[in-house]
Amino acid sequence: MRGALPSLACAVALALVGCTSGGGDSSPSEPSESGPSSSSPSAAPPETPSAAPARPRAGRCYRLDSREALASAAEAPPVSCRSAHTAVTYSTGFLELDPADPAGALDSPQVRRQVAPTCQRRLARFLGGSLEQRRLSLLTRVWFTPSPAQVEQGARWFRCDVIAAQSDDRLLALPRPNRLRGILRAPGPRNAFATCGTARPGTPAFRRVACSRRHSWRAVASVSLGQGAYPPRAQIFRRMDPRCTAAARARARNKFSFTWAEERPTRAQWSAGRRYGLCWTAVQR
Repeated sequence: MRGALPSLACAVALALVGCTSGGGDSSPSEPSESGPSSSSPSAAPPETPSAAPARPRAGRCYRLDSREALASAAEAPPVSCRSAHTAVTYSTGFLELDPADPAGALDSPQVRRQVAPTCQRRLARFLGGSLEQRRLSLLTRVWFTPSPAQVEQGARWFRCDVIAAQSDDRLLALPRPNRLRGILRAPGPRNAFATCGTARPGTPAFRRVACSRRHSWRAVASVSLGQGAYPPRAQIFRRMDPRCTAAARARARNKFSFTWAEERPTRAQWSAGRRYGLCWTAVQR
């Protein structure tokens, strides 16, 4: 999912990963102008090797926009969790990189296979709730690895963050980490992060919103679509039709008259690991 990282500025690294200064960061003291020109110059202090950047900590908060959330590295420094924030680090871990070329391995499928499922499993434990509740929620995970320069210094960490992706270009504000933990364990969806829409999915007016906002459609069920190659459209419909019909009927006042729509994953989403579709139903006022 994530590629090789750009280097972070030292000011950011100080706040984010504990960048430390080595002996070459300070200017050596200037020689005295009054000393004789024939005096022997003092020996330069030996260089101190830079320590490996510190591993990020769970429980930190960040104010990321959608571009930063999808980047290889979050360049934004952590912010106080009492202030507005859109990402929360819920877990960290260690990378297993090729010792022959650790920096070059950052963008490898092996790293993605190592980090992405780990962050997904840990997100389930962090948010709680059922698989269905998580699928119907706007809450999702993103992950980051060190920059090649940090890997060369010995960094071997990865970082899992939770975000609420309302749309491709907007993230929702999140509560503090202690309030976000277990937020889906309570019975029923939480409207603050439940998935709704402004119009029928697939139409020009459709925009994904939290159900706490004004909406006319709601995601009410998910349908697993199997593994392997991306299935044909007709096969997806046959799989989703019974489940979506039943979910829409269960919510309808008139069990013989209701409207529903399916949202199937795109090929890009399928390749990224999303192997389920969503059932939507029109909200009856």
